[in-house]
Formats: sequence, structure tokens, C-alpha cells
Amino acid sequence: MNLSSSTILVTGGASGIGLAFAERFLKLGSTVIVCGRREDVLAEAKKKGLETIRADVGKEADRVALAKEVIDRFPKLNVLVNNAGVQHRSRFADDATPWSEREKEIAINFAAPVHLTTLFVPHLSKQKDAAIVNVTSGLAFVPGVFAPVYCATKAAMHSLSVTLRHDLKPKSIEVIEIIPPMVNTDLGGKGLHDEGVPLNEFADAIFEGLKRGDAEIGYGFSEKARNATRAELDAISARMAQR
Repeated sequence: MNLSSSTILVTGGASGIGLAFAERFLKLGSTVIVCGRREDVLAEAKKKGLETIRADVGKEADRVALAKEVIDRFPKLNVLVNNAGVQHRSRFADDATPWSEREKEIAINFAAPVHLTTLFVPHLSKQKDAAIVNVTSGLAFVPGVFAPVYCATKAAMHSLSVTLRHDLKPKSIEVIEIIPPMVNTDLGGKGLHDEGVPLNEFADAIFEGLKRGDAEIGYGFSEKARNATRAELDAISARMAQR
């Protein structure tokens, strides 16, 4: 992946992990477009030199419109970063969350990157140094009972990343999976991840992996989970379930 002269779309790129990545791509010399739902955070991102588009990737119509606008305005786009995500925390058996909220979590975390990948692949296949970067989670490997649907969507994204890596190789589209541990962001609500890895520490480590050309990049707990045996994963899952 060319980090210094690419044109990159980062979904959910106006805050959190997405913004940390976008800022680093920009600093290295790439043109970076970020999309998100909130006008206020997009305005702040624009002040940093990022291109911005308002879009709710949880909605099919917005995804179609986003792809068209990005390709029309930035025809050199060669990297898609599927980063946007939401996390609903509640044990499944005790949760009375309306189905509409569950559906939104699935739409943003899984349906959106699948659909956006479908929309952008024809364009990316014509570009030099094309890449798709999927941001998953250490919870894709070690699911936690505190966020069962979130974990399932990230596991699905890990599986998709593996198959896409083989499927898109003939089209010269690189597929990279970034696997965060718990990172200190506002994912799921303020304060839930305060004990996580500092955001800048995490982002710097991930970019070292990108510079090396790694296909899967974890950090800390997520790197251990990515390489663990099935027995080790089962043991970690059992311990997490007791918390």
C-alpha cells in the first residue's frame, strides 16, 4: 500500500481511530476524504486539511450516493478504509434493545463495508496501488458476552477480509485487516474504553505495520488473539464471560 501519494476514503474518519488514521495518511502526503454523520465533527476534520462528506453508511441510499460523489470528485481514489463502527453493550439474554438498534449495528459494522466494497471494486481495479483496509477487532477472535452482536459483525469482517484477499488478488487490489484491541476512544459511549490503549500509541504501531506491508495488523491483546490457538481462545473467552 502506498502511504505517501494515495487518494484515500476513510469511513467514520472524523473521530476516534478513523481520524487518527486519516491524520497520519495526510501527514505522509496522501489526499484523504473522511465521511461521517455529524456535521460538527466533520467541520473540525475539515480544519485539519481533510476532505469531508456527510454520509450515514448505515443507510443504503447514502452508501450509493457516497460512492458516486467520491468517484466523481476524486477519480484517483485508490484506497478504501472501512472503519465506521458502532458498539452496543449489553448481554444478549438480558437485553431488551429494539430490533431497529440491533439492525443499525449490523448495518454499520457489516452491511456497509460489504456494500461499499462492492461499489468501489470496479473503480479500484483500474487504479495503481489499490487497497481495501478493513478495521475489525480483537473481539473478532475472542468474543465477549458484553457486546455479542458487535463481536459477531467483526468476526464476519475478519472472514470477509480473508476471502477478499484471495478473490481480489487477480485485480491487484491489496486487502489489509487492522485489528484493534481496546483503544481509548468513545466507541460505545464516553468512558467505556478509558482503560484502553492510548489512541496515538495504537495508531503509530499500526502505521509501522502498514509500512512493513503486513496483511493483518494487530496490537497488544489483539495481536495475541490473532495468533492464539483455539484452546487459548476458548480459555480467554471463558474468563471474559465471568467479568
